[in-house]
Amino acid sequence: METLFDTFDKFVHADWFNTVIGVVVICLVTLVASRIAVAFMRRILNKTTLLPSSSIFINLVRVAVWLTGIGCVLSICFNVNVSAMITGLGVVGIAVSLGFQDTLSNLIGGLMVSVSRNVEPGDHIQMGPSGVTGVVQDVTWRYTTIVSSSGTSINIPNSLMTSTAVQRLSPPNVISIPLVVTTNSERLTAAAHHIEDAAEKAVSRVSKIKKGPNVSFSSISDRGFVGSLSFTIADPDKVSNATDAAIRAAAPYVHNHPIEEEPTTEEGPKETPTGPQA
Repeated sequence: METLFDTFDKFVHADWFNTVIGVVVICLVTLVASRIAVAFMRRILNKTTLLPSSSIFINLVRVAVWLTGIGCVLSICFNVNVSAMITGLGVVGIAVSLGFQDTLSNLIGGLMVSVSRNVEPGDHIQMGPSGVTGVVQDVTWRYTTIVSSSGTSINIPNSLMTSTAVQRLSPPNVISIPLVVTTNSERLTAAAHHIEDAAEKAVSRVSKIKKGPNVSFSSISDRGFVGSLSFTIADPDKVSNATDAAIRAAAPYVHNHPIEEEPTTEEGPKETPTGPQA
């Protein structure tokens, strides 16, 4: 029994046992600190307007906390001179950076895009003159994720975001339908009101309307008065159905025809009934 107790005592007081305990404790503290720092960073990104709510900033905070924790483990538990190790890894770091050139360029590109606020989550963008079009979902340390109108998720390298022309488009739930009204000028305002009322009734059956509809005219052509019907819906997935409903509702009012007029009838000369005179 005494031999067993001595063995257990040596096991507890062994150097490697203390080292394992130290590593576990430091890792747990680092884990808690990482979660607190990430939660704090999320709250800052949600409240401030200086930075977009991209996950690249959260990932950088998480990496910084864990690198600090690893440095503490090496220094406290294994007596490693972290400062000297970082200095000695200078030459190795250059070689590593050359091997991870694409990763570093994507990381720097993501930071440039996010800090400059050229692209941020929620933006509706188009890559190049006729490239990928969609809504930015997130900017990570390597990719910018875009969701197309069909629901497809597309990952674009951040380095490409900084080297390609990016065009910001109107939000996908903002709909603008060009139209030409061919009614006469006296009835133009009435025609616009009828188009707005008809479109509102039709679109509201498809999706909740956040703004509009509104008809505005921009020019006059040989065909008639050129303008557009604009409105904003709550559900971006219903854009196609809402557009179709609005076009069908506006169609009867864009052509030259009387609006809200009572039908007129021309009365000819009354015929006097003829018959045998008494």
